Amino acid sequence: MNLQSSTLRKYIAAIILLFPLSILAQTDWINIAERSKGKGELLTKTIQSAINEASEKGGGTVYFPAGDYLTGAIRLKSNITLHLDAGAVLRFSDDFNHYLPFVEMRWEGTVMQNFSPLIYAYEVENIAITGRGTIDGQGRKWWLELYRIETAEEKPPRTKFQKMWVEQNNGLETSEYYQRTMSWEFFRPPLFQAYKSENILIEGVTIQNSPFWTVNPAFCNNIRITGVTITNPESPNTDGINPTSCMNVHISDCHISVGDDCITIKSGRDADGRKWATPTENVTITNCTMLSGHGGVVIGSEMSGGIKKVTISNCVFDGTDRGIRLKTARGRGGIVEDIRVSNIVMNNIQKEAIMMNMFYDKNKEVEPVSERTPVFRNIHFSGITGQDINVAGKVMGIEEMPVENISFSDINFKAKEGFYISVAKNVEFHDVSVTTEMGPSFEIINSEDIILDNVESEEPIDSTPVVKIENARNLVLSNAAIFQPFDQYFSVSGEKTENIFLQNNILPEVKSLMTTENNVPEEAIIEN
Repeated sequence: MNLQSSTLRKYIAAIILLFPLSILAQTDWINIAERSKGKGELLTKTIQSAINEASEKGGGTVYFPAGDYLTGAIRLKSNITLHLDAGAVLRFSDDFNHYLPFVEMRWEGTVMQNFSPLIYAYEVENIAITGRGTIDGQGRKWWLELYRIETAEEKPPRTKFQKMWVEQNNGLETSEYYQRTMSWEFFRPPLFQAYKSENILIEGVTIQNSPFWTVNPAFCNNIRITGVTITNPESPNTDGINPTSCMNVHISDCHISVGDDCITIKSGRDADGRKWATPTENVTITNCTMLSGHGGVVIGSEMSGGIKKVTISNCVFDGTDRGIRLKTARGRGGIVEDIRVSNIVMNNIQKEAIMMNMFYDKNKEVEPVSERTPVFRNIHFSGITGQDINVAGKVMGIEEMPVENISFSDINFKAKEGFYISVAKNVEFHDVSVTTEMGPSFEIINSEDIILDNVESEEPIDSTPVVKIENARNLVLSNAAIFQPFDQYFSVSGEKTENIFLQNNILPEVKSLMTTENNVPEEAIIEN
């Protein structure tokens, strides 16, 4: 008897292993095609009813087989998966009325009442969007409405949607810098926003034509975005993936080509962001390709809640305006720290390959250090190769808060212009080659505690130093080795320059190792 029972159990187990899991799981699936009358029908109520039905049973999958499905805003609930088969297109209506009523959401770092995101989730857990199908935001009408409002010579009469926004956001406070944007009173919804939710998966799908930011979780925990393709044409603010004030974010194996930044990490804007005081932390970005876009991976400028513990690795940026970009401004506040960037290939970068800019709003008025003061620190780059680059890199700190503790290691760039470092502290370059078409490969201004270890240009430019410093202190320039003939390696200027150490540099064919301006103190240069 026991033998027969054991044999029976093994037989049943073998059948289960051979039986497709997807078929087994479909007992909890709701097939939208079976509830649809055909192409062109608005299925918002049908899809939402299926989500609600599955939710009442504890969860399930809303299934879209190959076909075309038109809908307005969808609201996900806990334990719900949207699964789009290959050949399925979930197309969102371009009628703004289909994204009412307004909901609480975060828009560009400010919490407000606004149009519902196309796919929205509020305080839920265990949600997923999976499959090989396509989600089309049909964003063109949204883009044109923004252009109409923004480019009008005189402010046009308010639409009903603008009136609703004003009524429902009475008393919303924003910074002076943000007033131009707020004056539009029209805020396009992101395609996907989960809000105050956890355990989120987006896998395999193609997403296109978003009205605004594409994938934009806010105040969420444990997010995995993998194998996703995001394509938006040239269009306003159609970023790819933008987590804001989220923890434990995993982005991998994605292909992104959009109208703004490909991936941007954010945590709230100015006073509103500081009020929520929720950082984005524990973020991994790996094995992604980024093509058209203002930036490959960007941190900020909405970073008032802080951003920390981020790794970016094994990615290719080909044709973006910038590669890695950190941006902030006085008044924003927030700390960006513990960032690692490694194993990156860049090509055809239109502006800077690496950019750290604390003047995003161009405010040059020094402020006392306060909660309004932004911080960039503990940021490290290694194993990066790039060519056809406009500018290798810029680091621009503010006087009251220099960029601090940054390093560049094992980097080889061919660029029109080199690295420019201004108002920074504890900066290290190790084994970095930057071959430029104009200007020095490395320019250091108003900075201190600098190490330049084996830095070079493969083709030094006539009458141009490879390294140029001005008003730098506590700088070590060592272990350079350039064997071809060239004019000049190092130039020094600035009356505040002090403690410049030159050691172990092998430059047998250089015409002039160093030139100094008359205002450099005589004792500033120490040669070994």
